[in-house]
Amino acid sequence: MKELSIFVDESGVFGPYETHSPFYIVTLVFHDQSIDISANLIRLREAMSQRGLPEYTVHAGPLIRRDNEYREFYIEDRKKIFDSLFHFVRMVDIEYHSVVVEKRQDFDDIDLLVRITKQLSAFLYEHMISLTKYDRIVIYYDYGQRELTHILVSVFSAILNNVEFRKVSPTDYKLFQVADMLCTLELLALKAERKLLSKSELSFFTSERNLKKSYLRAIQKKRYKQ
Repeated sequence: MKELSIFVDESGVFGPYETHSPFYIVTLVFHDQSIDISANLIRLREAMSQRGLPEYTVHAGPLIRRDNEYREFYIEDRKKIFDSLFHFVRMVDIEYHSVVVEKRQDFDDIDLLVRITKQLSAFLYEHMISLTKYDRIVIYYDYGQRELTHILVSVFSAILNNVEFRKVSPTDYKLFQVADMLCTLELLALKAERKLLSKSELSFFTSERNLKKSYLRAIQKKRYKQ
């Protein structure tokens, strides 16, 4: 049985436009279950261990901003954690697609729902041939935002008849953490394009130029092309 796993994460607030949250991004990470990534996972654990880092869930946004559990970490250690997972993303055989909505000041919840639904539906129809070759497609999401959960269920179920949904915790799957990192990098790409990068983001990546050259260009090669 051919099975496709899709790990979903989001960035932004589901609701009207807010100054601190002008974008809403949904990222889907695709992994064909016939492709063994166990060697990549072992190398990631070894890289973390060699750098003296613990094996735990990576949250890219707080890691960059030095928030939450990373408050006591020096920037050198935070970069090591980020780069270890980033290297894993570059090397592992996955693809991704991001739905991006830039909210206007007159946006409300319905406007956002419609935009996400239309973009996600268009993507699935465009890639129907490659998606229907699978006997089963399993969507992994933590149900963190109820509105997005409803969109995922309604859109995927309406377009594909071989879909299952599983609620997961970020600690359960590294590819869920990958979806989180890719969501963060797509947001950073938008902010860099509009000169909106914060001081903490510029400090973490050294410069906007380094962010684009060393991270964004490399990761965008993973965008879904089937």
